[in-house]
Amino acid sequence: MHRFYCPDIAKTLTLGEEDSKHCVKVLRMGEGSTIEVVDGNGALYTCRITMAHPKRCAVEVLDRELQPPHWGHQIVLGIAPTKNLDRIEWLVEKCVEMGVDRIIPLRCHNSERTVLKTERLKKIMVSAMKQSLKATLPQLDELTPVEQVIAEPMQGTRCIAYCDALLPRSQRRSLAGTYRPGNDVLVLIGPEGDFSPGEVEAATAAGFVPVTLGESRLRTETAGMMAVALIHALDQKMESEEK
Repeated sequence: MHRFYCPDIAKTLTLGEEDSKHCVKVLRMGEGSTIEVVDGNGALYTCRITMAHPKRCAVEVLDRELQPPHWGHQIVLGIAPTKNLDRIEWLVEKCVEMGVDRIIPLRCHNSERTVLKTERLKKIMVSAMKQSLKATLPQLDELTPVEQVIAEPMQGTRCIAYCDALLPRSQRRSLAGTYRPGNDVLVLIGPEGDFSPGEVEAATAAGFVPVTLGESRLRTETAGMMAVALIHALDQKMESEEK
């Protein structure tokens, strides 16, 4: 069944113009056809088309089902956008497909990208949400100074992935050994030039745990995806052991 996104579908009973056009013009769905609509807040609606208009496709709701994120806790990724925008777009798409609650683009001392337009990233997130059959759209923050994120209170595990030689590997723990499955987690990933020593010092002083993602030096976007994938793998391992 084809899936669409409309945050206020319960009130308007009408798809947005872009989804209406895709539904009626591209997919050629007519009155009486059944579709799925998610509101981005965890609700999945089964709907029947009542007016197949390419700019305002009207529907009636047949059923509503709550589908909260399957991981059941907060996964937050703070990451400095790459100079190549295609790479951060790829990262955002894959993280939403795997499952994440919030993505915070970071502005750091060594950032090569200090301006980020989030409109296209949000469209990519909506597409990834529908593709992966989720009903909750993750929060995407505007570009935020890393100092502000470090100072933000949060329960759970807070980690900063850092690979500079100024902080010996012996003083860092693996993310796999630090994260407690099933708990809220925030992971910070720095820019191509890494976090500055001052940023690492501020993070550790605020309670962040310096972590490593393995022996290899990873690109920023690879590190971000690996962190999210590892968190889900550890959650699934815990679930399988409890059964």
